[in-house]
Amino acid sequence: MTDTTPEGHTGNRSGIRRWGRFALHYVEMIIAMFAGMFALGLLWSALGFDPSYDSDPEPAYLLMAFDMSAGMAAWMRVRGHSWAPTLEMCAAMFVPVVPLFPLLWLGMIDGMAVMVAAHVLMFPLMLAAMFRRLDEYAH
Repeated sequence: MTDTTPEGHTGNRSGIRRWGRFALHYVEMIIAMFAGMFALGLLWSALGFDPSYDSDPEPAYLLMAFDMSAGMAAWMRVRGHSWAPTLEMCAAMFVPVVPLFPLLWLGMIDGMAVMVAAHVLMFPLMLAAMFRRLDEYAH
């Protein structure tokens, strides 16, 4: 049994559907991110541009972040999102390197550590961007 709130929302069932849509959108973003990374990665390799995390960590990460962003942006635009939330999600791919590149340049971490740490950081950053616009991602 559910109650109707003054705003017209039904109780528990509506809340479960809302959070289910939010979770589905998050999973869609991850799938789109990996699809972009895979598809564009194949393109760059075919064109002979394949920077290594060992020898060229900055361009390697930035290219991968671009590829992931392109996949997410394309899917978000298909789903009807405006540019502001689309760019916020893309920013979540690039923001992790702000503290990581200086550590790389100081020799405190290597290119592979940048890639791993950035991936660990980007997922909660994506969630933060989504929570910032909860109504948009949970409808």
